[in-house]
Order: sequence, then structure tokens, then C-alpha cells
Amino acid sequence: MGWAIHLHLVAAVSWIGGSVFLFVLGISLRDKQDQKEVYPRIGPIYGYFEIVALFMLLTTGTIMIYNNGLVDILFDMTIHNEVIDSLRIKLSFVAMLAIMTVIHTIIALKTLHTEKTPIQKFFSRGASMGIFLLNFIVLHYAMVIRDIL
Repeated sequence: MGWAIHLHLVAAVSWIGGSVFLFVLGISLRDKQDQKEVYPRIGPIYGYFEIVALFMLLTTGTIMIYNNGLVDILFDMTIHNEVIDSLRIKLSFVAMLAIMTVIHTIIALKTLHTEKTPIQKFFSRGASMGIFLLNFIVLHYAMVIRDIL
């Protein structure tokens, strides 16, 4: 399999583990003052870590697609089988996840030391929840592909 799968798995564990941690933290910190003290300290650290993990995931995923000769097959919509169809679905969810991450990161960086507007809160929290849920959908399709192989 090579080094790419190992880096991909480490990045995925880091990405999803951090997401679950922040989700649990968000649920358990009910007091607004606690949230104002914790998130400005933890958020940027995880945010930069998240960007590195996402970059690693996208890079190693792309390398594995190229190394396994799947580029032409992925874009040839006349070709269908369980692995390719599952990979196409997974990559569609990865694209959505990446877009939500960009939205969340831009809002988070712009409002790090200021109060978010209602629209910024809506999109930031929506993107955050979307990222959390999509992580498990992407993980599901990764497991489906692994089970088939």
C-alpha cells in the first residue's frame, strides 16, 4: 500500500478525533463565559492543526488515486462498480467538507477576538455541525471501500 495510506489514516484519525473533542467540549460548556475563555485559546490551535490535517488528507488521497491509476476511471461516468461508485460518493462528501471547513475557518479567523454577528454565528455553527456530521459519512465510505478491497 505504501506510505500515503499510513499518513492518510493518521491525518483522518487526527481530523475526526479533534472534531469529536470539540463537539463534546461545545456540548459540555454551557456557560457562555466558559466558552468565551476556552474557544479563543483552543480554537486557533485546532484550526491550524485542522488545516494541516485536511491538507494531508487531500494530498495523500490524491496521491493514492494517482498511484492506483484511478483518475481516468473516476471521471469516466460510463464506468461503474462498487469501489469506484463509493469513491465518487466519498469524494463528493469530501468536497462539501472542505468547503464547510473554509467557511468555518474564514469566519473563525475574522471574529477571533470579536463578537460574531447573528449571520456569522449561523454559518459558523452550521459549518461546524456540517463538518462534524460529514466526517462520519466520509468515514463510512472509507470503510465501505476498505471492506470491498
